[in-house]
Parts: sequence; structure tokens; C-alpha cells
Amino acid sequence: MASFVTEVLASSGKLEKEDLNCKISKLSRKVEETKEEVCDIINKRYNEFLPSMQGAEALMGQAEEVSKEIDILKSCIETEVQHNLHTAVTEHAKLKQQLERNTTVIAMLRHLEEFHIAMEEFHKALLEKKYVISATQLEKARHSADALKAWKGSDLPLLRALSSELTVQRENLIYHLGDEWKRLAVWKLPPSKESTGMKSFLKMELKLTLGGTKEPQQSPPPLLSCILQALAIQGELQHKIKLFSQVLLKYLLKPLITYPSLNVDVSEQQGEGILLSLQCAETPEEHPSPSQVYTKVLVVLKTLHTHLLDVSVADVSVGRRKVSVILGDLVWQEMSHCIIHECLLHSIPTNSSQLEQYSVVIKETEEFEKSLKEMQYLRGDATELLKYARDINCHFASKKCKDVIVAARKLMTSEMHNTVKITPDSKLSVPKLPSPGSGDNKGKQKAKKLEAPRLENEKQLGALTLCLPVCRISESVQQLMELALHTLSEAVGSSSQCATQLFFTVRNIFQLFYDVVPTYHKGNLLKFPHLAAIQHNNCMYIAHHLLTLGHQFRPHLPDPLSEGAATFVDLVPGFRKLGAQCFLAQLNVQRAEMLERLSTARNFSNLDDEENYSAASKAVRQDISTEDGEHLHILCQTIIEEGPLVFIPLPEESKNKKYQEEVSVYVTKWITFKELVIVLRANLQEIVDRWAEGKGPLALEFCSSEMKSLIRALFQNTERRAVALSKIKDS
Repeated sequence: MASFVTEVLASSGKLEKEDLNCKISKLSRKVEETKEEVCDIINKRYNEFLPSMQGAEALMGQAEEVSKEIDILKSCIETEVQHNLHTAVTEHAKLKQQLERNTTVIAMLRHLEEFHIAMEEFHKALLEKKYVISATQLEKARHSADALKAWKGSDLPLLRALSSELTVQRENLIYHLGDEWKRLAVWKLPPSKESTGMKSFLKMELKLTLGGTKEPQQSPPPLLSCILQALAIQGELQHKIKLFSQVLLKYLLKPLITYPSLNVDVSEQQGEGILLSLQCAETPEEHPSPSQVYTKVLVVLKTLHTHLLDVSVADVSVGRRKVSVILGDLVWQEMSHCIIHECLLHSIPTNSSQLEQYSVVIKETEEFEKSLKEMQYLRGDATELLKYARDINCHFASKKCKDVIVAARKLMTSEMHNTVKITPDSKLSVPKLPSPGSGDNKGKQKAKKLEAPRLENEKQLGALTLCLPVCRISESVQQLMELALHTLSEAVGSSSQCATQLFFTVRNIFQLFYDVVPTYHKGNLLKFPHLAAIQHNNCMYIAHHLLTLGHQFRPHLPDPLSEGAATFVDLVPGFRKLGAQCFLAQLNVQRAEMLERLSTARNFSNLDDEENYSAASKAVRQDISTEDGEHLHILCQTIIEEGPLVFIPLPEESKNKKYQEEVSVYVTKWITFKELVIVLRANLQEIVDRWAEGKGPLALEFCSSEMKSLIRALFQNTERRAVALSKIKDS
């Protein structure tokens, strides 16, 4: 081979074309022979799995020599071509293409050599548990295989063998890394069937072994760094941390946030590692305080940071970063959402006087996020938790308004017949408000602006002018008005946004009353006259207070409420109309009933006739008299006592008792008849008790309409009767 190169270099002047063609042909044959031998060796090594290391190395040396000869010959040809460009372009171009093909073959052989060397280094490092070197060499082998795939006309069976080998060895490496990771962080989880209640989480444990243990201010343990870095090189670190974060959230972080009685315990296991477990401590609190949650969560995250996650890894896409950053990105959104809804939401004050004390919670939240940022769990732009804590005024107003609406609706749907007496001396307990002139200059100017001019008049109004007449209203309506006053007092001194929201919530209370009460109590308002009268009084009572309610609080509310927007006067006509319509509808019902009854009175003519008098009396009263009821009871009681005596099939009377007790089997309405007899002598409370909300013995024999008709016939139209009728409903 050396003599051939010397012979080529010794040629001076221009080369003979025949001599050049001959030499290139010889070189091409040698290249093809080398290619065939190398492919054969590679096939035996990675496809047929035959040991041929020495032969491969000799062939690679031969390939290197041929490559050098090609480079020298290529240089000589290019020089000659330049001298004879005009006469030998075509011939020399063909020769150049042949040389380029030979160069391509040599490059492929070099990639095969690199693949082989990388795989050998991979196996060696994997046996020695040098996982970073193993992962790096496997990546080099993958790059060599990708380079071979890029060449057109590559030997496809050989490439398939190389790709298969790469896949097998990558799975082998990932298996070893996964096995090592499981030893570093060992979970003990409760059975899936028990993972719903609080007590099931007490069976959870997380053990961090010594492979991931380090002292503060020291570099991470070598094994831990190697495992995490190797996972990062192979692109598996994100997946491993994601699975870890899901278990961490479900079985450790979320339970600590949700249940106030759970605490985290961190203990050393006598040289074997660190154990995290959950302990239960009885507490009367339904929801944990923010300080408790922050403390427990930081204990967990600091322990993980110290013993597992304080490791920097190189990532091709983002450069070097801490593993704690990866975990923080995965858990922060869900964890902060849980803290907000399970903790901060319930820590919102129920009274505006407690808002100033909430600054402690805001400070604790700031310190919590600061600690997370120091451990690189949290990025600088992730502040959803702190933002929620700082917006306490908005959250307080929203929570207060929601609670007020719920309480108001509960009062509106309660019983109306529980009443209280209203007199001219009756007054609502209005909270003590600050003096309109106290405070800053703005408050004084506002008070001066609202101050009405004093007008002297000889004729003075009476003490009872504009007072509500003596009447009875529903107790729930009085409580509703007190709720409105208390809510408006909360608006005094609050921020402008909070005060505006609370004020319009009070307006919504009265608008809700206007819509809900007539609909919810529609049936009772038509059936019971006294309830219609109470509803009339309720509406007039509300309208009476709406006249002055806005003026009482306007000087103490922020702009623009203080400039005229704080008013309820526009609601007054609607409430007056609502009360009048309800009362008028009941009057029409009573008028129709009276006309129907009087239609049977025979025009009250010839009342000296006993029959006419009896008809007129019944038309007026429409009741079963006490005397008639007593007579009916005596007759029916006689039937109950003597009726069973019919069942005497046996001559001996003592043996007939069994048959007499089975009267209800043969007389289908016997039980109904006995219940009717009881009702004839019972009072209203006894009847209601036997009805038992549609589940008592009366309800088994009578429907609600029958029972109501019977009560109306036996008892006078009183408030007690109306209450009893309201309790007779189908179950």
C-alpha cells in the first residue's frame, strides 16, 4: 500500500489517464473489501453476537490507512485537475465522485467505531455503577447511530440491529436508575380501599435512605447526584419527579393542609435514614390556621430539600437547575389552591373589626413564600397565595355578603305565624355610629354638607307622627331588619369597595324578600287569613323602615354612597303594593266563601221555622258544634265497643277473644273508624301529634285534604287552628 502511494506521489507533470484510472480502481476495490469486512464484523458483534473484537480493531486500523491514502490521492487529483481544467473536466469529475463515495464509506466506518467504543464504555461504567458515565456513553452511541441513519443507502439490517441494541440498553439503564431511586425514597401507602378518611393517612410513611442524606452546607451525596444526573441525561428525571410529586400531594401535603388534627413527624432510623410519618392530635378546630399549615408544609419540604432534592442537574433545554425547582413547578399550583380553599378561605374574619388583625396572616404568608424561594421550590413570579392573602378586604366583603344572603333566605323561608308585637315605642337596636363631624376634614365637610337647615315653626308635629301603628309582625321579619342594620354597620369604616358591596347586598336582601316570600308562602297566604294579615303588616313594617334607613348610614359611608346613592326609598312603593295585594287577595277569598255559605241560607226568610233556622245557622257557622261532636263520639264509641261482639263463632265466650281482636281483618275501614272517633274528642295538638308529619296513625288512614276538612269542621278559625292546618302535609 505504501509503495502505491509513493508511486502516485512520484509522478510529475500531468498524470496519464490510464494510469490514474487503474490506481483509483485498485483503491475502490480495497475500500469495498474493507467495507464488507467491517460490516461483517459489526453484524457478528451486534446482530449475530459473535466475539470478534480483535478482528474489528485490525480492520479499523486498515480503514484508517485507506482513509489517509484517499486524502493524499484526492489532493493530487484536485491539483492536477486545476492544471488541466479545460481538457479533463468530465474524466476528473467521475474520479472525484468515486473518491467522495469512498470518503462516505470511511465516515460510516468511523461512526460504527464510535458506536462500538461508546457501548463498551457504557457496559463497563454500568457494572461499576458509574451512572453518569453510562448515561453519557449511551447518548454518544445514540448520536453515532443517528448519524448512520442520515446516510442514504445505509445497510438497513445493520441499523436495525444497532437501534434494537440501543433500546435494550437504555431500558436496562433506566431500570437500574429506577431501582436506585426507589431505595432513596421508599413510600409506604395505605390500601387503596382505605385512602378516603383521615385515619387512613396515619398508615402513610416516607423513608429517605442514607444514599440521599447529607449534612447542611455540604455538597450532595455522590450516589444521589449520579442517579439524578443520569436520569436527567436520559430525559427521565421529569417523569420520576412528577410521579413522586403526585404521591407527595395526595398522601402528605394535602392531608396536612386539610385536617387540623394531623401533624408530621420526622425521625432518624438509627443510621438507616429519615422517616416522615403522620400523627394525630385531637383538636376542636374544624379548619387549620394558616400558621399551622405553613409550619407543617415547611417541615416536609425542608426535609425533602435537605435529604433528596438539593441537587443541581444539567438539562439540555434549560441548562443547570435544582431538582427542587422541578418539584416546585409540579406541586405549587395544586398545593397553593388547596391552602387557599381549605385554610385561607376559612380564616377570613366574620367581622370588620378583625380585619386589622389579619395583617399577621399576610406576614406569615410572606415568610412562607420567602422560605420556599430560598429552597428554590418557588419562582419569583408565583405569588397566587400572597395575592389572595393581601386581597383580604375583597374576600371579607364577598364572604360577608354570601353569609348575609344565606341567613336572609333562611329567615324568609321560616314560619310566618311566630309573631311579635310592634308598638310606637318599639325600636330596632341600631349600632352606635361615629359622630358625622368626627374624623378628618373630609368627614367634617361631608357632615356640613348633609346638615339640614334649621327652620322655626310654631306648629310642632306630634310625638307619634310617622310612627307605625300597633300591630303584629313575623318574628323572622324583625330579625331580617336587624340583619340589614348589622350589615350596614359593617360597611361603616370599611374600604370603599367593601362598603359598596355590603350596601348593595342589603338592597339585594329586600329585593329577595319581594320575590321569595310571596312565592314560597303562596299557598298558605291564600288559605289562612291571619297569615295574609301578617304578610300585610310585614310589608308595611319593612316599607316604614326603608324610608329612613339610607339616611341613617349615609354620612358614614364612603363616596359615592355618601353623595346620594345610599338610599332605599325607591323600594318603598313596591313593598306597600305587595302588602296591599296580599291582603286584598285574602279579602276576595273570604268574600267568595261567605257568599257561598250564605247562598244556602234561604235568604234568611221564615226564621221562626225550625228547618229554615237550622239551614241559616249552618250557613253562618259551618261548624260541627261541640254538642254534635260529643253525640257523634258517643254513638261511634258504642259501635267500637259492641261491634266486635258479632264475631262469636264458638260457644265458649273466652275463646272468641282472638276473633274479636281480628275485626280489622274483616272490616276494611275499622281502623279508619277508630281514628275518626279519637279525632272527635281530641284537641288540636293531639291531632297534630297523631299526624306526626305524615308518618303517624292518622296519616295512614286519612289524606291531608280530608284531615284539614275535618279540623275546619271541628274547630273555630283561630291562629292555633291555622298553625295546626299548616302542619298537616303529605309526607
